[in-house]
Amino acid sequence: MSERRACRTLGQHRSTQRKVPQGRVDEERLTDDIIELADQYGRYGYRMVTGLLNNAGWHVNHKRVERIWRREGLKVPQKQKKKGRLWLNDGSCVRLRPERPNHVWSYDFVQDRTHDGRAYRTLNIIDEYTREALMIRVDRRLNSTDVLDALTDLFILRGPPEYIRSDNVLCRENLAA
Repeated sequence: MSERRACRTLGQHRSTQRKVPQGRVDEERLTDDIIELADQYGRYGYRMVTGLLNNAGWHVNHKRVERIWRREGLKVPQKQKKKGRLWLNDGSCVRLRPERPNHVWSYDFVQDRTHDGRAYRTLNIIDEYTREALMIRVDRRLNSTDVLDALTDLFILRGPPEYIRSDNVLCRENLAA
């Protein structure tokens, strides 16, 4: 079979069969430096590593660094979410975990727009232990009176919880009284 026919069958260009690709002389040293910088600066991507290499004396293109970065399987790890905390005056933090139903309730507002651009808000009240949506109130405007009305209705139906959290701020009033 001819080279022309074989290359056409495989979908390759014929010039790939004639010239043997040669890597650069400094490719291995550059790869080692990239891996070392990626280990040292874990949250840096290939663009920042390119800048560090250029500052260190390498004259290297970001595309070459990206090619080596991908070939070596390097990745920037996903950023970890910080957990919501309550900060106290002494610098310590305490996050109250719900232990039973009606222990901790949370409420929050969510705003969105309809297809014609008009805004509406929802008041969501949940039980943190069971993750049950206790009430969802939807209106164009919601104010503190609406929040109090919703909580009062839930207190009558389910009894008051021990704690109420709003935007990660925990309130413990004498709800039983």
